[in-house]
Amino acid sequence: MLLIVSLLPINIYALETNSKDVDLTPDAFSSVIIEASTGQVLYNKNANKPHEVASLTKMMGLILIFEAMEKNALKTDEILTTSENAKNMGGSQIWLDTGEKISVDDLLKGIIMASANDAMVLMAERVSGTEEAFVSQMNKKAKELGLQNTYFKNSTGLDEDGAYSSAYDMAIIAKELIKHEKVFDYSKNYESYIRENTDNKTWITNTNKLVRFYDGTDGLKTGMTDKAGSCMTVTTKRNGLRLIAVTLGFPNSKIRNQETMDLLDYGFNQYETKIIKKKNDVVGQLTLEKATKDKIDLVLKDDVVIINKKQDKEKEYTYEVKTYDVVYPIKKDTVLGEFQIKENNKIVSKIDLVAKEDINKLNIFKLYLKVLKNILMGN
Repeated sequence: MLLIVSLLPINIYALETNSKDVDLTPDAFSSVIIEASTGQVLYNKNANKPHEVASLTKMMGLILIFEAMEKNALKTDEILTTSENAKNMGGSQIWLDTGEKISVDDLLKGIIMASANDAMVLMAERVSGTEEAFVSQMNKKAKELGLQNTYFKNSTGLDEDGAYSSAYDMAIIAKELIKHEKVFDYSKNYESYIRENTDNKTWITNTNKLVRFYDGTDGLKTGMTDKAGSCMTVTTKRNGLRLIAVTLGFPNSKIRNQETMDLLDYGFNQYETKIIKKKNDVVGQLTLEKATKDKIDLVLKDDVVIINKKQDKEKEYTYEVKTYDVVYPIKKDTVLGEFQIKENNKIVSKIDLVAKEDINKLNIFKLYLKVLKNILMGN
């Protein structure tokens, strides 16, 4: 395998990862704001300190649900039957009754918009068999994402000793969740109905009021318990810049909403993005052995975005292509490496590199012919 590495100068702008001059969320225990595509931290306050996160917990469960849907293991029109366990969940609910039949679509509305604990538990049971098994998967996913300050004890976020996360970890979970763009079909809506074609038609409103009152907001999740206080994860997009803000531990939702908007105002006023390469651009090639083709193009899975402070001076960046070991067969969009953006040899952003096409491994006979041909041609 040939590793192709490009190291070229790019004129973009410097990054600033934190502001310590002003407390933008004075009433919060902790807060953070990141740029959604790079994960670049723009502001943080106690962002890595563990804290209860209430129903923000459900974001991790939603990642597992959408992954199951993308594997065709779950469909939105599937009808589930409510268990006694799900029915008996306390806190926010859509008031499921034991034996009630309800669609996955309605349950997703209940989880994402109304933060319904009964809906969350029913979906957890459907995906993993039991809520306990589902929570185990949530913690496994947390490790896969490299989260350092997160441990879940239930799928709902109800107060339970030993459960915790942090503002930064929640931001990374949100960053992962919005890769599943179907979440926006629910999170962007201020109001909707569930059980529409039944005698129990129910109107629900989004607990995230910023989707209605803060321009560009299309998600993501709120939460509130006695231990956690009032918490919020918001994602907003304006002029090509998508921000994720997480705020934890407010005394009430009114203060939470205002200070979260202040945090977002800071992000949009101070920062802008620059796309230096676009999704599906070819940025390298991988030479293959024992395959039906000698080379495969490596393309970007997403846009390569640099976030810069508007007043920063221009600096020079470099990029590098790294490749992974190949496992055959190669399917289109298989991750084969990463595109790294560096400032002073420090990685500030990276994007997956994927296969542009399907490529299979040669069988023994074809491999023999290929070797023979190379010998005859002097290769």
